[in-house]
Amino acid sequence: MFFTHLECSKTGKTYDKDALHNLSEAGAPLLACYDTDKARKMFTPQSLLGRRKDMWRYREMLPLRTDAPAVCLGEGGTPLRETPRFKSAFGLNKVFIKDESVNPTGSFKARGLSAAVNAALERGVNAFAIPTAGNAGGALASYAALAEKPAHIFMPKDTPEAFKQECISAGAQVTLVDGLISDCGKMVAERKQKKGWFDVSTLKEPYRLEGKKTMGYELFEQLGGSLPDVILYPTGGGTGLIGMWKAFDEMQRLGWIGSERPAMISVQAEGCAPVVRAWQQGEEQARYWEGAHTCASGLRVPAAVGDFLMLRAIRESDGKAIAVSDEAMMYYSNEMARLTGIFPAPEGGAVLAALMQLRDEKTVGADDRIVLFNTGSGYKYLEAFKAFT
Repeated sequence: MFFTHLECSKTGKTYDKDALHNLSEAGAPLLACYDTDKARKMFTPQSLLGRRKDMWRYREMLPLRTDAPAVCLGEGGTPLRETPRFKSAFGLNKVFIKDESVNPTGSFKARGLSAAVNAALERGVNAFAIPTAGNAGGALASYAALAEKPAHIFMPKDTPEAFKQECISAGAQVTLVDGLISDCGKMVAERKQKKGWFDVSTLKEPYRLEGKKTMGYELFEQLGGSLPDVILYPTGGGTGLIGMWKAFDEMQRLGWIGSERPAMISVQAEGCAPVVRAWQQGEEQARYWEGAHTCASGLRVPAAVGDFLMLRAIRESDGKAIAVSDEAMMYYSNEMARLTGIFPAPEGGAVLAALMQLRDEKTVGADDRIVLFNTGSGYKYLEAFKAFT
């Protein structure tokens, strides 16, 4: 294993990898660091041949002490689907959909929570807590159940019913909060020390990011040892976008790629677009979004602790941040289902709606290789589909 230490994303101060951490002393996310000089001698694309197909095939660049995870449901290894009907429908010839809905628990959150729970278990954690808009809570509930550890889930009262039931069925303690995910986060922060819970909030511990970054490694393999020209990613907390950007840096250090990078496109809802506003106004951090509302619960995040990391990745990649309306994201959710057979979460429809904006303004060309991320299953959002039918 090549995991060496943790590093503050703002100050660069290092932290012990074997201790249990949330944020750094500066209140910023901690990033896992690896000895890529040693790793590049044996961790190569060729070394992946014949390995397991889930995200743990990249174990050298994941933060475990052991060779195999203690709790695993087969997370990762999701398909990169071609979209032949997009050619005639939209005039785009090389669009792919990374379909995270086929993960265990039905979303990309399985990757991050599997990594976080396994790393926490190795460091002696006995109980977990999380504020969630839905999918992250379901993933934590499932992995905590497998580990036989209690999970305390705090979610807004108006979270879609499927998410609530998923957590309850897995045996988690669910608290419904009259407010947003930010209010849920405050409740976790107030109670965790007294209750002995480990907080696995987005980017408030170092390891969910490590699970999410495996999406970047998978893209490299699935595209024949190269990266796409453009990635469109729905961003609430933004862990996946930040994680892939980290993966690309690691791959360059490993000698897998050069300095090339995809343009990273952050997609948010018009009713909750703090990163879009910050990007448009040239700010390095995003201000709290008052009155956040959207039918895509995963995008209803009025403040993200990793906002400055998202903005950095967007700007360094010559990317953009785009907001779309709920009406557009639901329309294009149905279009994605009609044209590909994938029943996406509204967040998946949001990235297709954003792609239409890029096409219309000629930011993308007909032959650009474009990857859209469908981060979850539409089956968990039936209320939203019904409301916009």
